[in-house]
Amino acid sequence: MKPTPSTVLVVDDTPANLGVVLELLGSTGMRVLVAESGTRALELLVKQPVDLVLLDVMMPGLDGFATCAEIRKHTAWADIPIIFMTAVDDPAQKVRALETGAVDYINKPVHPPEVLARVRTHLDLRAARRDLKQQNERLEAEIAVRLDAEEQLAQSLDRALLVADDSGRLVFHTRRAANLLHKHLPQHKPGRLPPEFASAERYVSKVGALLLHRFTEKSDEKLTVLYLVEEHAPAGPAELVQLGLTPRQSEVLYWIAQGKTNAEIAIILGTSPRTIDKHVEQLLERLGVENRLAAAAKANDILRLVRD
Repeated sequence: MKPTPSTVLVVDDTPANLGVVLELLGSTGMRVLVAESGTRALELLVKQPVDLVLLDVMMPGLDGFATCAEIRKHTAWADIPIIFMTAVDDPAQKVRALETGAVDYINKPVHPPEVLARVRTHLDLRAARRDLKQQNERLEAEIAVRLDAEEQLAQSLDRALLVADDSGRLVFHTRRAANLLHKHLPQHKPGRLPPEFASAERYVSKVGALLLHRFTEKSDEKLTVLYLVEEHAPAGPAELVQLGLTPRQSEVLYWIAQGKTNAEIAIILGTSPRTIDKHVEQLLERLGVENRLAAAAKANDILRLVRD
């Protein structure tokens, strides 16, 4: 595919100047828009995406300084390079142009090779800044996902694990285990293995039953690992791992299937919306589907089978 040509907005009320610049930029394949006043330039910017502005200083009505100041008030136009064109060889005026928000200036009468060189330089710089910004955003998103994955490694989506020392102190627990403790023993003492779990293989509470699978580590510091399994538990995120997803992606997909938005999922899972956006992007790619609706359909097929 051919690259999209750059769009340059030329703002000048002098036809002779316009003709030279239009012919020069047009001959290089650039797309050129023309405005004969500052007001018209602002109207065009609202309607058309622009990559660079060549702006005359001396114009009736809104002069170049006022036009530049108005452009810089808009966040959407903040990164558009503005090059002033001025017939006044006054250092103070050039300083004012830069302070107003311009990136460069060209003396009139314009010298075509100089105009072309400066325009190309600032277009290249803008493209490089955009590429760098996109790379930084991708890197930030990847880092957020990796940090989130590391946290989830300790929190283990589909395993409710408790590790207690010989005195009954909990030295480790997954989030799933903590949730089950709060559900079945809401009054249990935080940081301690519930006495009810001391030797039982099954614990029945008011809201259901837990199976307790016990593993003991024989070492200098005796540790007991309890794997909690809720009897007749409703279908949940763990069942979606079979779709080839990571535990965290399965958790995100589960809430998508429940009709939650990315912002809501971020709140539920205690992470940032950007991290959830990245997880959604990755799980859609892994599932080979184009949108959330198709992903939710796949998830519901699995969850329905488990429930049935």
